Amino acid sequence: MKFAKILVPLDGSAQAETALPTAVQLVKAQGGSLSLIRAVEAWGISSDVVEAEIRVVREAEQYLGKLADLLRANGCDRVDTSVWYGAPARSIVDAASTQKADLIVMTSHGRGGISRLIMGSVAESVLRGTTTPILLLRAGGAGVFAPEGKARRVQATAEGSIA
Repeated sequence: MKFAKILVPLDGSAQAETALPTAVQLVKAQGGSLSLIRAVEAWGISSDVVEAEIRVVREAEQYLGKLADLLRANGCDRVDTSVWYGAPARSIVDAASTQKADLIVMTSHGRGGISRLIMGSVAESVLRGTTTPILLLRAGGAGVFAPEGKARRVQATAEGSIA
């Protein structure tokens, strides 16, 4: 499968940026392009909501611009950036569709327990919301949580029944 356009969602964290080396390697190997995106929302109480929205968008544009410049300086020539205003998962799904991405490369923060309950899993929401293939990478230091429930090994017999 050829990945002509690879989308990398970033949230400004070092953990999210750990997806970049893998995405760059795929882009260089296949001659594709890289699209860095960031979803933002203005939080808190502000006297001027529009000003707050503009500020967070500008900060995200500067952040992505610096990363794109760094990637270009390191030989990744085809890099574009975009900032989406809204919830992260919805923004990633919409960006992948709009940009006709062939692959989404993202990092999971590996949240579990109450943190996941409160913040949700962006990666899981993206997975459920798109048909674009996703390469989900585990960030270094991300927690590991065993799946719930019990598993048992089953084996099919020669007659086709399960033992």
